[in-house]
Amino acid sequence: NKYGIGVPFYRQEKHLEIMGTPVSSSTQYKVVSDGLPKVNPAYEYLLWLAAQGKLAHYDDTSMKILDFVRPKGDKRTGIFTTGLVSVHDDWEIALLFTGREHAGENRAKLLKNREPDLGAMILMSDALACNSVGLTDDDLMANCMAHGRRNFVKIIDFFPEECQRVISAIGEVYYFDGQSQELGHTDEQRLAFHQERSGPVMESLKTWLDEQVKQKKTEPNSRLGKAIAYMRAHWPALTLFLRVPGAPLDNNLSERVLKNVVLHRKNSLFYRTAAGAKTGDIYMSLIQTCLRNGANPWDYLTELQRNHEAVKQAPEEWLPWNYKATMEAKSASPSAAANPPPVAEPAVSPPVPA
Repeated sequence: NKYGIGVPFYRQEKHLEIMGTPVSSSTQYKVVSDGLPKVNPAYEYLLWLAAQGKLAHYDDTSMKILDFVRPKGDKRTGIFTTGLVSVHDDWEIALLFTGREHAGENRAKLLKNREPDLGAMILMSDALACNSVGLTDDDLMANCMAHGRRNFVKIIDFFPEECQRVISAIGEVYYFDGQSQELGHTDEQRLAFHQERSGPVMESLKTWLDEQVKQKKTEPNSRLGKAIAYMRAHWPALTLFLRVPGAPLDNNLSERVLKNVVLHRKNSLFYRTAAGAKTGDIYMSLIQTCLRNGANPWDYLTELQRNHEAVKQAPEEWLPWNYKATMEAKSASPSAAANPPPVAEPAVSPPVPA
């Protein structure tokens, strides 16, 4: 209730009291806090596995921690929650990090655990400078097309013809992307499809954007001029989908995950301590990862606690997409248990659990 659908503990306290089973908000937090050691091995393994993905979506939203102790000399004033989604071939991992660090810093910290032989990961975010912290020329940075489009949507009433020109072009690209998805293309097939269909559209749009500036058709300091400047300044990252297999068009995956954080912030207003924020991050990460992979969060969190000793010994067998197969293998006959069904595992060797 708290970390999945944003119902604060104090509201649950009133609800439970009405139902005749009073449980104070402090007791509720103790219950979820005491459950952390049992679910944490699965979370820690997901952290490592997320770093091995082929694509990462990430973004920030503001958060508040009342009793937050900052490092000495720290001049930052903001607190943020980063939502990061690591995309693999068969599953998606949603992770949340709350603290003083921006999304780019949290992404860089996570990717320190990436196996070096996997090569560069595609990184998708908006074009804020804080999202590009630690990037090198070898990194595959993609920027969100929806953010670029949004700048024109906001001013379409003032510049209808010019804005419609851009919005229609982007709409064509999304149409072709939808077609590619319906056809079941692989990443390589999708790239070739976009190069054939979307390439000419984006080339024509780039020519039009350049003409507005070079031929002085648009006032640079106007809202239209700034929207055009954004597109031109980030063009290579906005068009990575035309050069790299699997590069997405937008950052909507992380935006969807952050909606749950916004709901939590709206209802609970704040975390009291950094430890409470860490508790929330772990539970929200597990719940959102379940939702992204078609697993039932209630059932998953229950089984992690019931089987916590097994989870500690082999967390790779207790992930949202394979824990049911593990349970079925354990409950089968001795001969079947000796030869359990194959469980999806990463191509690289997992770390030894602490």
